[in-house]
Amino acid sequence: MLFAPRAADLDPVDLESALLRAAIGDYTSEAAILLLANAGHWLPALAAADLITVDTDEDDTAPPTGQVPGVAWAAIAWTELDEAVRVGRIEGSSGQLRILRSAASIADGRPVDLGDVASGLDRRHLQLLLAALSHAGGSHEHHDADAGTQVGEQMPPLVPWPARD
Repeated sequence: MLFAPRAADLDPVDLESALLRAAIGDYTSEAAILLLANAGHWLPALAAADLITVDTDEDDTAPPTGQVPGVAWAAIAWTELDEAVRVGRIEGSSGQLRILRSAASIADGRPVDLGDVASGLDRRHLQLLLAALSHAGGSHEHHDADAGTQVGEQMPPLVPWPARD
């Protein structure tokens, strides 16, 4: 490959898939990515600001990496987000910035004032944040221990992700 792929060059669905592919099984990473993807503003903005790195396994002569050749994997540079906002590299409304800070907190442990976040979100974004917290806590994998079976039946998430527009 002559040039490394850029997140900004990927179709939005492919970018989300690449991010989720790298996060699979890590509920906090999955939740943060799904929060940003469902909110709509941030994945394209982060990609345009080169705050998402993309990797593909194209080298047939290299040792195996476990990646499927030609399939993209991506990661958000969580540690660079505060600086990017501070210098104006990425911008958003106050609600959008609350969503970004919340996603960074879920994925990377960044401190966030939940009272400020919750009081500054509209209903749609508050529902997305609650769904992200539910996902990060693994509620989509919980089983009902009182179902009368050894394992129990799988329960729905505490707060499901809303349907996308």
